[in-house]
Amino acid sequence: MVRGARQPQQPLYLFCFLLFFIQYSIRGSGDSRHSQSQGERYQHFTEKTEFALKEIMSSGGAEDDIPQGERKTVTDFCYLLDKSKQLFNGLRDLPQYGQKQWQSYFGRTFDVYTKLWKFQQQHRQVLDNRYGLKRWQIGEIASKIGQLYYHYYLRTSETSYLNEAFSFYSAIRQRSYYSQVNKEDRPELVVKKLRYYARFIVVCLLLNKMDVVKDLVKELSDEIEDYTHRFNTEDQVEWNLVLQEVAAFIEADPVMVLNDDNTIVITSNRLAETGAPLLEQGMIVGQLSLADALIIGNCNNQVKFSELTVDMFRMLQALEREPMNLASQMNKPGMQESADKPTRRENPHKYLLYKPTFSQLYTFLAASFKELPANSVLLIYLSATGVFPTGRSDSEGPYDFGGVLTNSNRDIINGDAIHKRNQSHKEILTFLHCCCFPSLHPGDLYPFTRKPLFIIVDSSNSVAYKNFTNLFGQPLVCLLSPTAYPKALQDQSQRGSLFTLFLNNPLMAFLFVSGLSSMRRGLWEKCQEYLRKINRDIAQLLTHSRSIDQAFLQFFGDEFLRLLLTRFIFCSATMRMHKIFRETRNYPESYPQLPRDETVENPHLQKHILELASILDVRNVFFENTIDDY
Repeated sequence: MVRGARQPQQPLYLFCFLLFFIQYSIRGSGDSRHSQSQGERYQHFTEKTEFALKEIMSSGGAEDDIPQGERKTVTDFCYLLDKSKQLFNGLRDLPQYGQKQWQSYFGRTFDVYTKLWKFQQQHRQVLDNRYGLKRWQIGEIASKIGQLYYHYYLRTSETSYLNEAFSFYSAIRQRSYYSQVNKEDRPELVVKKLRYYARFIVVCLLLNKMDVVKDLVKELSDEIEDYTHRFNTEDQVEWNLVLQEVAAFIEADPVMVLNDDNTIVITSNRLAETGAPLLEQGMIVGQLSLADALIIGNCNNQVKFSELTVDMFRMLQALEREPMNLASQMNKPGMQESADKPTRRENPHKYLLYKPTFSQLYTFLAASFKELPANSVLLIYLSATGVFPTGRSDSEGPYDFGGVLTNSNRDIINGDAIHKRNQSHKEILTFLHCCCFPSLHPGDLYPFTRKPLFIIVDSSNSVAYKNFTNLFGQPLVCLLSPTAYPKALQDQSQRGSLFTLFLNNPLMAFLFVSGLSSMRRGLWEKCQEYLRKINRDIAQLLTHSRSIDQAFLQFFGDEFLRLLLTRFIFCSATMRMHKIFRETRNYPESYPQLPRDETVENPHLQKHILELASILDVRNVFFENTIDDY
């Protein structure tokens, strides 16, 4: 990196203005531009850039022309910069669903940004002197590359790309690329810096780099204070809200794990190599694998950050493996791994939908269903407010028990739509209710049961999905949360659901219901090891059961689904043994029903839970002779 480079010979604003004129003239050439080859467009761009450079030199009265080599360097850089911006802006036009249409476009965008990044590194001095390249512009390029890697992670669910995004964002911070922005009287540049911080925080949250997150939040807070003090802007409230959201997100976990020096231990809840219980030799289970997942969040008042609720965040991590070093795994996005590299199962592809409308949800669901490979499973996770039926119904169909909330779509609330329907009074009321409170009913999912479907519903009306009907004979399982929690249990709904916490971090959930808020690292690791033993025994209970529905075993061959099922049974058994969980609505349920005496009320499992409680010295909150207490 060249430091202390001399200032450009000509004013930067004049050159930038002429470049803008060049780009505008090229883009405004109509249909003829589309008929040009890339080489012809580059030649057109070069001619215009040379004209701009001559205008700059003549206006400044310079005696010597810019050397031809330096002239070409500036021209090439401007071309790559313009091309990169065009491709990056074009990413917004790509469909958000579907796994194939976007790959080639992403590949081209990565190629151009790779060339641009290397080019500015190799020709930094010329660009400093002739173009007037500023450090915040280098930071913008690095930030765009970080965004590309992050969005590639969202598209592929490959956690290694998060590491690459972190590398570029971290480099921006370490090299202080945005440090001079505050000295310029341009609020739009400061906003770029604030957005960079927000994006960096999201990546760090997903990588569980909480120490970095706390430092970034402090820096962001200082930047926002300086920004609002210097500029009289209207977005001050929005940026302060960002700070509040991320602060609440960091504090969402109800239990802290502490080192001996009282520093907080950062725990990861992604699937490790030894995370899921291994299958016994000769164990007969299905060969299905989880390929696609829709993670939907629509809970009122739940903590969120960047359109990611706490529940969505936890389920997201429960469906991912620990990140690996991307450099040792593959070359660049879109490139195939070489045949001699070790094979590793990919993460299931995921769609993250924050408060979607019914139409949006159904569109993404249909896209996942369409592209689902053979022998694969589609998982639907619904974390949403319950929508209940308006009145008593004589029938018990898939639309008579209510559902879960989806976001309202005002376009469908149209009086004409009601008058066009020649329906009974009851049907009109039902239509009005659905318009005002649009919801996803169990019957809406029936068409997708033509393929293996695994559903998790965390809602106050989860029981609406208990009365499923398997119309097509494909494997189908629904894991349903309690519809209410004991009043004696501190309300944690804003900080995430207890049920989802059990599926994401069962030990933390166990500690919470036991009244513990902190634990030493050594005891935490001891309990985690014992919990792995419990999971192994639960797996044996399932596979050795003679009365269990075969749908559970069909899904048991997949590591992610196997771990979710064992955690679900642990959650249900824990709540049934706990002294304050005494109502039926306090317990999770499932479709098909599990044989209680062989799973959630099995004496062997109950003994394990009591032993875990003894290790934590909280045995007094559980019933000892559980079977007799029912």
